[in-house]
Amino acid sequence: MSSRVTSQLPDHVLNVLKEGCPALLLTTGLDGFPNTAYTWVVAPDAMTVRFGADHGSTTLANLEREPRASLQIIGPENLVFLIKGATSRIKLQIEAAPFKIAMMTLSVTEVKDQSWPGVRVQPLAYEWSADQSERMLAVERAVYSEMRRWSG
Repeated sequence: MSSRVTSQLPDHVLNVLKEGCPALLLTTGLDGFPNTAYTWVVAPDAMTVRFGADHGSTTLANLEREPRASLQIIGPENLVFLIKGATSRIKLQIEAAPFKIAMMTLSVTEVKDQSWPGVRVQPLAYEWSADQSERMLAVERAVYSEMRRWSG
């Protein structure tokens, strides 16, 4: 297993995250154990990752109490990275989402390549039911677009 650690997103990771992709968001629960949530992420630059956190969720409560978090990226071409950093809410509501979700930012402090030579992984991806697929793929594209365009 590779253990390459950097303090910013490597170019090949940034190229994937600039477009947007699903990721696992890891926060610390009140009990001290990890909490995991599935979310959308976009990286506007090598030091910043934006993501969503649902209003009323344990995840958002955890981030408000303890802003340190990690994002697990499992993307195309065997891209497996853990991104750590401090988070903050930058927008109360992602308007493109049909549900209440805050836009958050993570200031990158550590990026770890977790790929294994000779092992291939399937990228994380939302798979919608047939009757929702077209609509939800449009929502997903709109959310990524809004997160890329946000300028605070």
